[in-house]
Amino acid sequence: MIQTTNKNESAWHRHAWIAYLAVFIGVIGHASSEFVAKIISNNSTITGPEISVWRFFFGGIGLVIVSLMIPSSRDLVTPIKKNGMSLMLFSLFGVASAYLFFHWSLDYATVPQVATVVTTIPIFVGLINLYANKVSIGVAKIISGLGAVFGVILLVTDGALLALSGDSSNLIGIFMAIMCAFFMSGYLVLIKPLIKEFGALRITAITLFLGGFILWIGVGLLFGRWVAFWDFSDLAFTVMVGIIVIILYNTTLTQWLWIGGLAAVPDITRGSYLFFLKPVVAAFLSVTFLGISLSIWQVFAILIICSAVVTEALISYYQQKK
Repeated sequence: MIQTTNKNESAWHRHAWIAYLAVFIGVIGHASSEFVAKIISNNSTITGPEISVWRFFFGGIGLVIVSLMIPSSRDLVTPIKKNGMSLMLFSLFGVASAYLFFHWSLDYATVPQVATVVTTIPIFVGLINLYANKVSIGVAKIISGLGAVFGVILLVTDGALLALSGDSSNLIGIFMAIMCAFFMSGYLVLIKPLIKEFGALRITAITLFLGGFILWIGVGLLFGRWVAFWDFSDLAFTVMVGIIVIILYNTTLTQWLWIGGLAAVPDITRGSYLFFLKPVVAAFLSVTFLGISLSIWQVFAILIICSAVVTEALISYYQQKK
């Protein structure tokens, strides 16, 4: 029996690259979410909190529809019956609170500032995983993580480190981004057992839909802005396209692949390190589709980030071989 278990675990680890690939594709989706949100807010009167409602209410519905289309994921009732309170808390803090802070922070801080702070999610994941599951971070992860953070700062500030500083309004936005990173990291680590039991698609669909519903009520009560999903008359074409993109691509597809991939990887801390590549992907997309050229500082930063992620992966690989 022990031999069979080892064979199954060995086979699972051999196919772990699929989970890491899913995480990476999810990171690509995350890499454009700030910019899509900014396009929506800059071309309309829709604020950050309202964008979070649009994004996760309909993004959650999209995941529920996908889940119902797949026979093995159609039973959405059993997880709620068995772990209803836990799923409600995950929806409240891991989805509603995290992404309310994320989109709200963009009303105060700049995209580079928010991108820099949110990219620290892997650090929070490592710390929470250490506390909750007693999984050590390791020297390799600490060194590569600090190197990646430094590279991210160089990338988004173009070498001008003081560009991260700002007035009190910026600091409010940065604090919100920190809260977003903290809540999101806790969600990713603590929800893993439920995903292993019921599958990534079902759990992601339930928590995103409930989170979107909580956001709709919360934004309405806290800000007095009840999002009227049925009224598109005041939305420009560009805004409508932006909302569709942020719902279907940046949420429904991205969240499924990212959350499910992180739950499936053998090492969630290492898997979350791919999130450090988020600003690198954003820079690549800007060069490819917008024709923006990179400065020498940005090229240097990309090399630092990629080297940090690759170095940690290589060290961990050789440690496992031993």
